[in-house]
Amino acid sequence: MATFLYRLGRFAFRRRHFVALFWVALLTLAGVAAASAPAAGSTAFSIPGTEAQKAFDLLEQRFPGMSADGATARVVFKAPAGEKTTDPGNKAIVKKTVRELADGSEVASVADPFKAHAVSRDGTIAYASVKYDVSGMELTDASRDALERAAQDARDAGLTVEVGGDALQSTPETGASEVIGIAVAAVVLVITFGSLVAAGLPLLTAIVGVGIGVSAITALASTLDLGSTTSTLATMIGLAVGIDYALFIVSRYRAELAEGREREEAAGRAAGTAGSAVVFAGLTVVIALVGLSVVDIPMLTKMGVAAAGTVAVAVLIALTMIPALLGYAGRRIKPAGEQRRLRGGARKNASGKPNLGTRWASFVVRRPVAVLLLGVVGLGAAAVPAASLELGLPDDGSQPTSTTQRRAYDLLSEGFGPGFNGPLLVVVDASTADDPKGAVAAVTDDIKGLKDVVTVTPATYNKAGDTATITVIPGSKPSSVSTEDLVHGIRDAGAGVRADTGATVLVTGSTAMNVDVSQKLNDALLPYLALVVGLAFLLLIVVFRSVLVPLKAALGFLLSVTAALGAVVAVFQWGWLAGLMGVEETGPVMSMMPIFMIGVVFGLAMDYEVFLVTRMREAYVHGERPSQAVVTGFRHGARVVTAAAVIMMAVFSGFIGSSESMVKMIGFGLAIAVFFDAFLVRMAIVPAVLVLLGRRAWWLPRWLDRALPNVDVEGEGLRTPADGRDAGAGTGTGVDEDPDEDPDADEDRELVRA
Repeated sequence: MATFLYRLGRFAFRRRHFVALFWVALLTLAGVAAASAPAAGSTAFSIPGTEAQKAFDLLEQRFPGMSADGATARVVFKAPAGEKTTDPGNKAIVKKTVRELADGSEVASVADPFKAHAVSRDGTIAYASVKYDVSGMELTDASRDALERAAQDARDAGLTVEVGGDALQSTPETGASEVIGIAVAAVVLVITFGSLVAAGLPLLTAIVGVGIGVSAITALASTLDLGSTTSTLATMIGLAVGIDYALFIVSRYRAELAEGREREEAAGRAAGTAGSAVVFAGLTVVIALVGLSVVDIPMLTKMGVAAAGTVAVAVLIALTMIPALLGYAGRRIKPAGEQRRLRGGARKNASGKPNLGTRWASFVVRRPVAVLLLGVVGLGAAAVPAASLELGLPDDGSQPTSTTQRRAYDLLSEGFGPGFNGPLLVVVDASTADDPKGAVAAVTDDIKGLKDVVTVTPATYNKAGDTATITVIPGSKPSSVSTEDLVHGIRDAGAGVRADTGATVLVTGSTAMNVDVSQKLNDALLPYLALVVGLAFLLLIVVFRSVLVPLKAALGFLLSVTAALGAVVAVFQWGWLAGLMGVEETGPVMSMMPIFMIGVVFGLAMDYEVFLVTRMREAYVHGERPSQAVVTGFRHGARVVTAAAVIMMAVFSGFIGSSESMVKMIGFGLAIAVFFDAFLVRMAIVPAVLVLLGRRAWWLPRWLDRALPNVDVEGEGLRTPADGRDAGAGTGTGVDEDPDEDPDADEDRELVRA
């Protein structure tokens, strides 16, 4: 591995015009393909195997043209103080608005509130239900504009009018967040490298990689049915890892220059050593993202695979485009700070003082037990709230109070009760029942007897009379535990009806779908965790040639991700620091959050693990004592890993300012998880454990050592003499002579053949 990447790095450095032209051409090709591709529609949101999905499918068959998955809107009217919506003047305004709402090519139906009994008991609030032929993401801007214009006309006439439902759903805007992340990353890179040119390389290559990945996703969006969230995730992950991977290689390049290497040789060594770490770190991210397919939610699978493709592009760019750009930069990239060796192997910087990484690692070596206990206890305390984790999916009730969706939600709760915002649609398939109407009546009676039921509407039959729908209004808000219990209660009652009459009872609607999605994600959590951690564990055994180091890495990750979930519960469910984070409404944690955090954070955490610990193993393999290898690893890697973690946190923290509660939660959760994992686990717990284990940390059974392939991540193969010289000298503990530049052009031909 190291030898091949060493040759690849030198090839890219020497043939930089060809490499740069290749990536620019690929970016241009992807951009042209994206610009000429047909506009993507909405990705079909389906949850295979769930009862809510089965009910939707049944409705499509038995109620053709019903558009069960079509967008809906509720236009809510409130009369001025002291008046009612039923007053002649106000009633005329409402009826005029209903006529305006019905005038649209995508409108399937509009229910007049005075005919549909959609007026509150006191007459102050009424609502008109609008049904569309297409889903919320497929709805055209013209239809949304017509909806908002009709509502504004009613406001101008004197009524309070708000609009709820998914008809106003639109593609989330994340551009500002990306700009914030890039700006902070630029500042951190300048501080880390002390050079605008060196800082600009990771930013440039990350943007190119994300541009290629997102353009490819856009080009294939219509063909593969990819939604807008797919490119958002790919951008977020691709930008973060693209900067990190380039940062690792540029830092190693500067370190090699500081050892006296020629620039082409330094580029080759950086690709062979840090590049090897990048390859395996990228593989862990890809495994984590592709592993999302085990959840069996098509949308989540596509998001994971697309983001994994963007990560793969970031790895390839780091291995080839970075060495090429280093060739263009020439002497504008300076070596790392002047260093001279101290007695015992430690090094000082130009001021004669060991760097912060060296000082911290030396402290950990002296106090490993105290550092380990403090780290574990601190993360354990942060993880305590995770025991109270409640999962759910956001609805209009979790929107900021400044949005019309949230105000419509509150008006409906005021006029009709909190459960009115989450009606349950019960579908009764009586095609196999002896008495279809009797079976439907039995279902209706059973539902009326359940706890927390406010209203049960009369059944509506299809033309064949063998299928009926019943709407149930709960007494509690959609995201409450009581409403979830009611969903399960109706399903339990349906099992009894099936046994007595042969009719099948299914519960669907947005609330029931949320319940099913949460349950499906919860059930998939352990299998997904086992798959991702298990595969990464095997991969890290190959990388580190150790059993205990990968085990420690996996256990440390579990500790950090649990602590991060605890922090999310404390802020978004309990309300701690809610005002500081801009959280206006507490409630259940988004059901996708745990599995999403596991996938993303595990991959990113292993980046730091691989880069930091491979430097330790490199030093150990080259003859240093275990404790001294820890110090060496921190001397070379702590500054870079710190910068990478800060950049990652900046990218994710930019999303905390979003008005969307789901985006805000993801941003906070990922940012705090990176903080816990990078600074408490990788910087404190990992070195403490390695010091306590000593040589046992690098133990591997002989039979396993013989069976595993030697991927040579630490670059030992570069130290093998070739053509009468030491091709890899300088990566050990001694001061090495500068290698002669290899003038043999056959190396290029060997690489092409490889």
